[in-house]
Amino acid sequence: MDKTSQRRAPDGFLWGSAISAHQTEGNNVNSDVWLLENSVPTVFEEPSGDACDSYHRYLEDFDLAAGLGFNCHRIGIEWARIEPAQGQFSSAALDHYRRALEALHARGLQPIVTFNHFTTPRWFAMRGGFEVADAADLFARFCARVMASMGDLVTYALPFNEANIQRLFALARHFATSGEEVDQMLAAARRATGSPAFSSIMFAPVDLCEPVMVRAQRESYAAIKAERTDVPVGLSLTMQDIQGIGDNNPAELVIASLYGPWLEVGREMDFTGVQTYTRVLVSASGLQRPPAGSEMTGAGYEFCPEALKGTIRLAHERIGKPVFVTESGICTDDDSRRIAFIDRALAAVRECLDDGIDVRSYICWSLLDNFEWTRGYGERFGLVDVDYQTFARTTKPSAIHLAETVRSGMI
Repeated sequence: MDKTSQRRAPDGFLWGSAISAHQTEGNNVNSDVWLLENSVPTVFEEPSGDACDSYHRYLEDFDLAAGLGFNCHRIGIEWARIEPAQGQFSSAALDHYRRALEALHARGLQPIVTFNHFTTPRWFAMRGGFEVADAADLFARFCARVMASMGDLVTYALPFNEANIQRLFALARHFATSGEEVDQMLAAARRATGSPAFSSIMFAPVDLCEPVMVRAQRESYAAIKAERTDVPVGLSLTMQDIQGIGDNNPAELVIASLYGPWLEVGREMDFTGVQTYTRVLVSASGLQRPPAGSEMTGAGYEFCPEALKGTIRLAHERIGKPVFVTESGICTDDDSRRIAFIDRALAAVRECLDDGIDVRSYICWSLLDNFEWTRGYGERFGLVDVDYQTFARTTKPSAIHLAETVRSGMI
């Protein structure tokens, strides 16, 4: 990073890393995704299994985050553990997550709590997931129960992770598995459960799922506020930077396709969670591949940390609420490229701050190498390496590099 161009980070700026429950905890056996991973056929390269065993090793993980000088941590609360059967809430699971939030506070880490990070209880998926109208009420009930148990410890709340994820998959099929393979997997899950309505967030049709999720976002906002009016509740979006090329490009149509009603919903929330990994190029002839010779990440998309600048600005201009960067990161086995990515992403944040945009966090995805959904364990986004046999954690140079920036107080 060019230190001569740095500026002091705003007072109260949040530095941290993120995890999700299913991707790190392990053995989330009552979830819809656990069933899909183990279906025959499946689009998942491998099952999540023990993951990082973070359900038992969360104190070690929080120590790592605190040791890097972070002042916040984004954590997931797993619905399938808390409500493993409809209407049956586990006091033990609620106590577990309360202890986790207490441990974050004890280490000076403000909890940013995600109530749903793609996974749902199996019973919920079997009744049709978010394709069923009353699903919004059931999700809001879950959020209310969590807040009643540990709301005093929640500093920031995100009902959904990337509420518009189905729109990203519909827009850019190269980010997703083919429709036929998904259909076969879902059919297997329906046979296994005897439920013809089985539906899972990541693979649900946007036209059926989205209206219910919009209502669920609003109802969960109200449920969280009913317990604690002072907790900021945000909207997390996947916000890849849509860049138009040449005359008559349909960039605005692509933007509308990616966000649908969510920009309007965001104006009703307290902040926008921006989650950006790359850019999308679009010309008059449609979506374009990255320019010849572009550096590609281990996940197969273009290395473009500067995309964060475009998405922060779009959130600022079209939603108008404070911006929290709730995910920014790179899949790579070359940690020097992670260092470069972080530096250039932070430069993008700095430019937005210089322009007067209210940016309040930089949260790196992810604290740990973890289970990356259909790609399994082959993709590594972590600041910390995980040995999936011994569960040993090893801090990477990129983590130390980010920690030095945090401790400098500069961005």
